[in-house]
Amino acid sequence: MREALTAAASRRVTRPAPLRQAVYDALTELIVSGSLKPGQHLVEAELAEHLGVSRQPVREALQRLQTNGWVDLRPAQGAFVHSPTEEEAAQLLSVRAVLETYSAQLAAENAKPEDVVRLWELQEEGVEALAAGDVERLVAANTALHAFVTSVADNAVLSELISLVGQKVRWYYTPIAQPRGKEAWNEHSQLIKAIAKGDPDRASEIMRKHTERTTDFYRKQIAAGATQN
Repeated sequence: MREALTAAASRRVTRPAPLRQAVYDALTELIVSGSLKPGQHLVEAELAEHLGVSRQPVREALQRLQTNGWVDLRPAQGAFVHSPTEEEAAQLLSVRAVLETYSAQLAAENAKPEDVVRLWELQEEGVEALAAGDVERLVAANTALHAFVTSVADNAVLSELISLVGQKVRWYYTPIAQPRGKEAWNEHSQLIKAIAKGDPDRASEIMRKHTERTTDFYRKQIAAGATQN
């Protein structure tokens, strides 16, 4: 764990934010980004040292992380990064599929020419990240493109609901961003074309298939990992 945290040393917690929230946010981001991996043992003293805080806010953050499904606290063993099950992933990604399908429909109805220009810029960023083999940049580009589609949809309730599942979607997506990348970004291109044409039915259908394929890909990865173990 020390090596993973050393690489993230620049993310030390600053004091102006409420400390317990800042520690929680920092640890969540380390998990989402993959710096702390599923099943990894979390040692309070090491986390506190690398975040530049005392052990107490780390302990409080770990309890909250358990409540929110990021961490497992095991009696007499300690804290471990949660390993998502196939069923957990399927449920979350299925909800995301419903929300983002509607988001794509609304985006096609509302998109302005400048919105389409921005979508193509985000698409280009993702394709370049894929070609460079930069997973962190690739995940960020994917998140940005989906988020922009949601913003173009211009529905505050929908945006709030999508944001609730956003972090865990990013967590699940990170391990498959590279192997699924070429297919996923081709689907993004088709989506942008449908939005540009103002075709809500086509846009929603593309997004539905896109999110379903991501879910299927992730489930197969979990199944393959279980077989290997």
